[in-house]
Amino acid sequence: MNINFNKNNDGLVPAIIQDATTKNVLMLGYMNEDAFNKTKETNLVTFFSRTKNRLWTKGEESGNVLNLVDMKLDCDNDTLLIQVNPKGPTCHKGSDTCWNEENNSNFGFFSTLENVISERVANKDTKKSYIANLFDKGINKVAQKVGEEAVETVIEAMDNNDELFLYESADLLFHYLMLLQAKGFTLKDIEAELKKRQK
Repeated sequence: MNINFNKNNDGLVPAIIQDATTKNVLMLGYMNEDAFNKTKETNLVTFFSRTKNRLWTKGEESGNVLNLVDMKLDCDNDTLLIQVNPKGPTCHKGSDTCWNEENNSNFGFFSTLENVISERVANKDTKKSYIANLFDKGINKVAQKVGEEAVETVIEAMDNNDELFLYESADLLFHYLMLLQAKGFTLKDIEAELKKRQK
């Protein structure tokens, strides 16, 4: 890597720390050339602490180290993106990130949809909410609906109408998310199960 440590005349470059799995940004630190080299040598993220005026390996006191996974340099050669597997909370105040956020996997719109399902189930307004109404009928009815949607998806997969196939696929996924919650699980549990099978 051809890092420009002298761009700001202080020998430091910003180092954005990102969880390699969840892709959440955990913190921002600064590295000089010695910190960069030590990080590569030890596979533990090391910064130059402007407060302590010395090299500082994250977690050297708390044990909450950042295990190096990958390092990338931006297009201007003056900012690092460092992907890590964190051990414990990253922030010195005890939170997962320095923005006081939980470092959970996020599945984009699917996570939003999971939250909507949870809220509708909690509100129990069976007259206004299809979700609440279906949950009110019990897990057997939710499971049956998943089965129906799976059959419809398979039928459309064997046809030539892509629009109907996508429509039924969306129905299947939507009802499957409902079934997961009815069983007390979320996409995070499915992610964990699939990771166990990864070779």
